[in-house]
Amino acid sequence: MFRRKLLSVFALTVFLSVAAVAWLVSKVTQRAFEHSEDERTAALVTQFRREFNRQGEDVARRVEAIAASESVSRMALKLNSPLADSGPYFELAKTTAENSQLDFLEFVEGDGTIISSAQWPAKFGYTEGAVGGFSAAADQGAFLKQEELQDGTALGLFAVRAIRAGERPVYVIGGRRLDKDFLSGLDLPVGMRALLYQNRGDRFSAELLIDPSASSSDKLSSPEKLESLIDAVRRYGQEMTGVVAWSADRAEDEVFHAIPLLGAGTGKDRPLLAILLIGNSQRTYVELLLHIRTAALMVGGGGIVLAILLSSWAAARVTRPVEQLAHAAQEVAAGNWNARVEVNGDDELGQLADSFNRMTTELLGQKERLVQAERVAAWRELARRLAHELKNPLFPLQLTVENLVRARQQNPEQFEEVFRESSRTLLAEISNLKGIIGRFSEFSKMPQPQLQRVQVNEVIHGVVQLFQAQLEAPGRAKISCELQLDPHLEPVAADADMLHRAISNLVLNAMDAMPQGGVLTLRTRAEDGKVLIEVADTGSGLTPEECERIFTPYYTSKQHGTGLGLAIVQSVVSDHGGSVRVRSEPGRGTAFVIELPSGWDKQNAG
Repeated sequence: MFRRKLLSVFALTVFLSVAAVAWLVSKVTQRAFEHSEDERTAALVTQFRREFNRQGEDVARRVEAIAASESVSRMALKLNSPLADSGPYFELAKTTAENSQLDFLEFVEGDGTIISSAQWPAKFGYTEGAVGGFSAAADQGAFLKQEELQDGTALGLFAVRAIRAGERPVYVIGGRRLDKDFLSGLDLPVGMRALLYQNRGDRFSAELLIDPSASSSDKLSSPEKLESLIDAVRRYGQEMTGVVAWSADRAEDEVFHAIPLLGAGTGKDRPLLAILLIGNSQRTYVELLLHIRTAALMVGGGGIVLAILLSSWAAARVTRPVEQLAHAAQEVAAGNWNARVEVNGDDELGQLADSFNRMTTELLGQKERLVQAERVAAWRELARRLAHELKNPLFPLQLTVENLVRARQQNPEQFEEVFRESSRTLLAEISNLKGIIGRFSEFSKMPQPQLQRVQVNEVIHGVVQLFQAQLEAPGRAKISCELQLDPHLEPVAADADMLHRAISNLVLNAMDAMPQGGVLTLRTRAEDGKVLIEVADTGSGLTPEECERIFTPYYTSKQHGTGLGLAIVQSVVSDHGGSVRVRSEPGRGTAFVIELPSGWDKQNAG
């Protein structure tokens, strides 16, 4: 129905519009969050580097102050003497580191021998393997370095300064740990956190991950989920970004930016010592998306309800005039030429209704003119036919009267004999005139059918029984009759006598069309809610012109026909709400098909 289609269109439009807006808002929100994350990450990286540089500068100043101190300078002078002894300086690094607030401090001779170590005193007298790089780093700023400890390793910010009190320089190597305290000092925005992974060994180890919030509720529950991101940074040596799903709840997801931290060196020779992991919580984004979807569902639901109301109003606004037009058109089709529709407004529907009213008015006028023309034509045809029919018996009447007058004047003695013969002729022709007038009167007084429940097959059996003797009459060519009747045919509402008369006229026509004999076939069947009755013969057939005019009153192709038989058939079938048509080809016979509405309607029958 149009209303359902309109409702579907409105609902689909609202749904697509809301879905498009929700998708667009989601995408814009996602891009805004990504942009915000990038900005916050960049700000945090900048803050980390700023803190890194500040801590490095502080370490460099403290190491430089230690190198310039009096006690360390005296140590360097004594170590450059011929009888140098480093034993008295075993505890110097530890005491100096505590006073200078450094986590790492070592004094190393120019040949790499460790004089004193604050972080690992037992290294006294051992050789520092990286002494070759100390001279290059002596005048540089702080650098990142992995420091070996007695119980493991530690990552720290180191600075190197050289004391040149003689031929052999003494290096001061000091630094601070890069640990939880360093990361805790960063000013992190809400929803962000910083982790540090110390790159030691070939495989990922959760023990190497520094989490400043390890004692809080935000402690990593599954640190191994960071393994793939860390491995990618270790493999490619560049910044990486990845989403880590801590649980099935999307609100727990975090976007991590992994930034490699390289040690001292030049170009590609700088070792990867650590990876800074900056995490951005997706909770705010996911919750906002949920709010957007909830709002979209609410708006969509409200929109669909509104669409139902609007479509109902629009459908009523549009379909009611259309339904009125359809109903009026049906009335016109049923014969009510006075049907009108109400005109509301000046829009397209109002114009359509006004056009329909004008059309029915014009059709009514044309119908009246056509009826008048048909009446004139019918009276003219009736007059012509009646004149033709009456002309034939009037001519013998005229001759008979003239013969009587002539016999009276010329042969009075034979007048009696002529009078008797003429009287018989006059009476016969007058009887013929009565018959002609009676047939015309009978056609003009066709009664209305009295509808009852009628079995068509029974009517056909009655017609066949009536004409059975004529079909097999001696002295004329035999006509065989074939019945092809549908046994499951439904009854129809009809006047049995009038239907019998119509079928009888068709059978008589078929018999007249087969003077040399043939086959008469009567068929019944149901088709598309109708009952079809077919009367077919194997006679000479009709031309297309004859088929077009054969139902015209008073038209006949027979020598002694009145032309009313098929007109009566058409009138009877039309009064029953049906139709009749002819199908014929010259030399191949003729078939008349009657279509009647199937089913028995007691109300119509009444």
